[in-house]
Amino acid sequence: MSEPDTSYVAQLDPRQRAMLAEMGVRVWAPAATEAPAPAPAPVPAAQPEPAIAPAAPAAPVAAPPARPSARPPEPAAPPTATPAPIQAPPASAVASMDWPELQATVAACEACGLCRSRTQTVFGVGSTQANVMIVGEAPGEQEDRQGEPFVGPAGQLLDAMLRAIQHDRQATDERGVYIANVLKCRPPANRNPAPDEVLRCEPYLARQVALVKPRVIIAMGRFAVQSLLNTTDPIGRLRGRVHHYEGVPVVVTYHPAYLLRTPADKAKAWADLCLAMDTLAAASTVHPAG
Repeated sequence: MSEPDTSYVAQLDPRQRAMLAEMGVRVWAPAATEAPAPAPAPVPAAQPEPAIAPAAPAAPVAAPPARPSARPPEPAAPPTATPAPIQAPPASAVASMDWPELQATVAACEACGLCRSRTQTVFGVGSTQANVMIVGEAPGEQEDRQGEPFVGPAGQLLDAMLRAIQHDRQATDERGVYIANVLKCRPPANRNPAPDEVLRCEPYLARQVALVKPRVIIAMGRFAVQSLLNTTDPIGRLRGRVHHYEGVPVVVTYHPAYLLRTPADKAKAWADLCLAMDTLAAASTVHPAG
């Protein structure tokens, strides 16, 4: 008898297969074959990520077409030219004017920019045949409103100074005075007069002096003094002596507005007034009133 085939019992070891053969037991079983493990699915190779292109700029949204206007636009108005100021008459013409013509010319004057900010011109007041003429600098706010020089607190102090020397702005006899300013229009915000403004007003003041024919002029304030005497020297250097304007004696003193701010200088102003009266007395002796 042939030996039993145990080669198919793959799970038995050799000793077990020998025992089964001795017992005549044939064990058959298909050889255990392990199913091949499924091959892992191939992993696809990593593809490079495509470069991200920058976003294209959004196309501008076209504005809707303009609707035709119901009426065509009006043409722009041409720029308005600033009218040129009316020039002052030449000094030669002013020098021949009488009082009414001179006052009317001053009232209508537009020779400088002060004409655009003034309320009215400030011509002058007092006796037109006075022996004493007071010349100030420029109108202030009250003068601009009332049209008269030296009003307000400064004017009140001037009236007191005139009374101290036996004179009065209201008098029409030998006690009378004539009062005028270098400028006939008020500078804005009471600023100092500009040289060009003084120059354009100078012929008016010169004609007033020529018409009044005073025997003494009392110049009050730096700009009045410098305009009449054609100098830049300060008042302190010019006080105490007699100067001349067109042959007329001139005495220099402080402006009443300055004296209100600096009362200590009132004594100097009183000395100046005394010098003016002495000058007037000397002029009256040489040229007595006829």
